[in-house]
Amino acid sequence: MDDETLKTYGYVISSSYREKSVKSLNNGDKIPTDLAEDIGIRTNHISKVLRELKECGVAECINEEKRKNRVYRLTPKGEDVAKLID
Repeated sequence: MDDETLKTYGYVISSSYREKSVKSLNNGDKIPTDLAEDIGIRTNHISKVLRELKECGVAECINEEKRKNRVYRLTPKGEDVAKLID
């Protein structure tokens, strides 16, 4: 495991919301509403969490042009981080 992935892992697990989101996305692509439901937080919090995960290269939106029901998934880096969490 490279240093960059380990740093990202440290960043992700420093927030229970980020950690739970990565675990949830590791089970498949999700829209924000489903993700929020899955990890038990309000939907208004999930957009911040997803923005943080995108900024650190862990998650990506596969239909950025849509206003509603954007679909998010883990990047290859995100999959490596998810392996470290489990």
